[in-house]
Amino acid sequence: MAFGPAINQLRAHEGQTVTLHGWVYNKRSSGKVRFVILRDGTGYLQCVAFVKDVPQEVFDLMDLVSLESSVTVTGVVRLDQRAPGGVELGLTGLTLHHMAEEYPIGKKEHGTGFLMENRHLWLRSSRQVAILRCRSEIEQSFRDYFYQNGFTLLDSPILTPAACEGTTTLFETDYFGEKAFLSQSGQLYLEPACMALGKVYCFGPTFRAEKSKTRRHLMEFWMLEPEVAFAGLDDVMALAEDFLVYVVSRVLDRCTEELKVIERDTAKLQNVRKPFPRVPYKDAVAQLHALGSDLRYGDDFGGDDETVLTQQYDRPVMVHRYPSAVKAFYMEPDPQDPGLALCVDVLAPEGYGEIIGGSERIHDHDLLLGRIREHGLPVSAFQWYLDIRKYGTVRHGGFGIGLERTVAWICGLPHVRETIPYPRMLHQLYP
Repeated sequence: MAFGPAINQLRAHEGQTVTLHGWVYNKRSSGKVRFVILRDGTGYLQCVAFVKDVPQEVFDLMDLVSLESSVTVTGVVRLDQRAPGGVELGLTGLTLHHMAEEYPIGKKEHGTGFLMENRHLWLRSSRQVAILRCRSEIEQSFRDYFYQNGFTLLDSPILTPAACEGTTTLFETDYFGEKAFLSQSGQLYLEPACMALGKVYCFGPTFRAEKSKTRRHLMEFWMLEPEVAFAGLDDVMALAEDFLVYVVSRVLDRCTEELKVIERDTAKLQNVRKPFPRVPYKDAVAQLHALGSDLRYGDDFGGDDETVLTQQYDRPVMVHRYPSAVKAFYMEPDPQDPGLALCVDVLAPEGYGEIIGGSERIHDHDLLLGRIREHGLPVSAFQWYLDIRKYGTVRHGGFGIGLERTVAWICGLPHVRETIPYPRMLHQLYP
């Protein structure tokens, strides 16, 4: 089977006869002319046939072919600003590969439950295609930023013997008679690696058994995590800020058409520039109190608190130095106030909440050992993690960023379920 140019490449082929493969996205007729909208994954193409220009069987087939049938079309490329993408195809041939059954997802409104049960078909809609293209660009920008900045990619394990973020959100499985857990984070494995390579990152699926139904939560999501030797909290915040500015700028540059399809207000993304506001936790609590929140000092922020706080800013805000009691065991205490952790949460504007969580890590062996015991964690499972505090220990830090929340924010989506091809939610395991 010969493959010609893709739909998104046709402007360079004006006046040429081309062959394309794809699916029937829509069709209509008017007297002696027939129209078929073809999609091939790269775009949408209006194919036009006049009864006098094609064999009768081709003209008749354009009436009979059903939506989402797979076809091959041949014709002459013409520029037409009224058509999708500014080009159309003067059809001369149409070959049917498979006549699709009546497509279950039509133009009428469908409930979320129905669409999620048919996620494998919902992916074909123009909105979902645009979202997944944005996700792909965001994911590639994640990788490119760290590659260009001298980081080495490390693949951390999915099966782990111990918790990173908390024992209550672990998915447990049997590992030849031993307990094992699906990874919550690759961070603990990156810390030894940064002592070998200086600047490292991992990027892969992570799992949290949180019984949450909020619009921000998935049971399985993708997370990128950099880790840097000799880095303190200020270095971590500067890295997170520079990284986010790069990602948003790149999406604005390369996903213009996709953001139009999604109807994203890109003016709000244009504000994602350095510097980001850096707000100590205690000042953030004071702001929230002034805005009517009853949050108690010492509590972690809830989704509503994050939304109210970020409404005061036109770009991501960095809240730093939370109380140690509400943060993970491995975070370095603030030398000016040991009750605080040298940590930061980057909150996205427009109510999307925390997209980055990072910190300087404890590098003192005895302090870390004490924290492990305080949290009731098995010391034997963390012996390897403690080892790196014995052999040339240095201050170091990093952060984690959730891909799906980032996609939801950049695309302006109301729920993370549209940010990943097959979301895993509290009651969603099919398909």
